[in-house]
Amino acid sequence: MTKLLEPALDRLELLHTLVRIVEAGSLSAAARQLGTTQPTVSRRLRQLEAYWGVQLLQRSTHAMKLTEDGDNAYQQAKSLLERWQAMDADLRGRQAALRGHLRVLVPSIFGQEQLVPPLVQFMKTHPEVTVDWLLNDRLPDFIAEGIDCAIRVGRVDEPNLVAIALAEVPRIVVAAPALAQPAVAAPSADPAQPRALAQLPWLALRTFYTDEVALTHCHSGDTQRFVITPRLGTDNLQALRNAALAGVGAGIASAWAVADDIAEGRLVHLAPQWQAPPLPIYLIYPRSSWRPARLKAFITSMREAFPQVHGIQPVGRG
Repeated sequence: MTKLLEPALDRLELLHTLVRIVEAGSLSAAARQLGTTQPTVSRRLRQLEAYWGVQLLQRSTHAMKLTEDGDNAYQQAKSLLERWQAMDADLRGRQAALRGHLRVLVPSIFGQEQLVPPLVQFMKTHPEVTVDWLLNDRLPDFIAEGIDCAIRVGRVDEPNLVAIALAEVPRIVVAAPALAQPAVAAPSADPAQPRALAQLPWLALRTFYTDEVALTHCHSGDTQRFVITPRLGTDNLQALRNAALAGVGAGIASAWAVADDIAEGRLVHLAPQWQAPPLPIYLIYPRSSWRPARLKAFITSMREAFPQVHGIQPVGRG
């Protein structure tokens, strides 16, 4: 006789647990994402295996692997859950208040300064949606970390991700006044020309440039390139800004991040008619046949809010 499932436990919840185990990569990670304990997740897995009379996972001390039956169950469970969620969202109607939780990964500095106002507006519009606002510049493992979407500055080349272009970040060359003045005062130096900057000590934001600088004229579109040997390399915009303020070297920074420093004379905007190529800003999420209504609303909210975000420009304007 087939063993019955616990009546108190919804079968869809069991299927959701199976999908979480597979996509999180372990029972403990699945438990964290589901907000429960590892023994509970393990018990649910055993229930499914007993109910179907098959082994779904092969587990050892260091690894976990789906059996053939387990892979079949996972694929069908994922498809069934997506169809159920789509039907549930459709039948509840668009007028129902959005509920649930979003985990969003955003750039560490951009996300704590420029993006908080549009986030706050979204949360005011949808007061029953809660958000984890995670500050990190890396590309996440969406499934394993339970990330719903991310806002990323820079190119996105992952074919399994949907990337929505939101805006661009203008970038300029800056240096401390004490560093800039001797360089541009030389007889052969023209402070309006990028090549005059090659003699300066340099800072590299290694996420975007390391040993070569390319600058484009704002009006003519001409591009000049020159080689640099950085005194300091970093992967953090704030660290680059602080090093520039200290006079360590010239660097290419997001214009919004150094606007106050330039206005108050702490930094000088060098070759002001020239800019580095702007960085694209994308909202990215995994490809799927279904997206929860709260994620759709967040995407719409960000697309509407970004034209008002300080320090960025529309796509293609730079």
